[in-house]
Amino acid sequence: MGEAGAAALAGLREVAARLRAAGCVFADEEARLLIEEARTPERLATMVERRAAGHPLEQVLGWAAFHGLRIAVEPGVFVPRRRTEALVDRAIALAPERPVIVDLCCGSGAIAAALAAALTPRELHAADRDPAAVRCARRNLAATGAQVHEGDLFAALPRTLRGRIDILTANVPYVPTAEIPLLPAEARDHEPHPTLDGGPDGLTLLRRVMGEAATWLSPTGHALTETTPAQAPAAERAIRTAGLTPTVTLVSATSTTVITARRDAALATPST
Repeated sequence: MGEAGAAALAGLREVAARLRAAGCVFADEEARLLIEEARTPERLATMVERRAAGHPLEQVLGWAAFHGLRIAVEPGVFVPRRRTEALVDRAIALAPERPVIVDLCCGSGAIAAALAAALTPRELHAADRDPAAVRCARRNLAATGAQVHEGDLFAALPRTLRGRIDILTANVPYVPTAEIPLLPAEARDHEPHPTLDGGPDGLTLLRRVMGEAATWLSPTGHALTETTPAQAPAAERAIRTAGLTPTVTLVSATSTTVITARRDAALATPST
């Protein structure tokens, strides 16, 4: 090993040791990513300090790996989780040819970007009520031709989508309010609480989405969301109350619970 290689290895070990002392479980891998992204010693020092202080790795790097893509992540925007890739996989499996896709509570636009990469949408829409998330999603979806809307759930969407959505994804907040203080510090201290807070039982936003979904889905459309195994029975009841038929899929490898809802066959076709 030459002098340059030895110096690089020493630098990697030094950064990893700093991160490990701060409690980072995957210190070696994180150190490598930070060094690759930093490009200058000054920027590296700042990034290491932020990570050691508990900022999410993705926010420090400025991007998150998601479904084979590099998704830009800005401060104040929810960091996409790898477990949500299961929701994307389920949506891909259910999508018809050239689907109309809508992603509510889109955050960084990670789900919409992954669906755009895997499918050939006839239309792709994403929406979020937070201006920072909308700005970030527009950045990530710029090359897809997607329309990114700012507003509260379905109120943000064009009325022309009623009855036409083939795939509706909504990775809504589902942490019960009282449990937010129990979350890891990365999420609790550095991500906006509205992107985590699902109300008293964690299902407030899920009920709102499913309560309106039937009038927005196409006759063969599906709505998909994510929750926890413990919340699944209550979520199923809420979906049935909304006139939809739920299917629960548990991905044991990531402990992800994906709930798929389709329109009841007896439901009348919504007016446009």
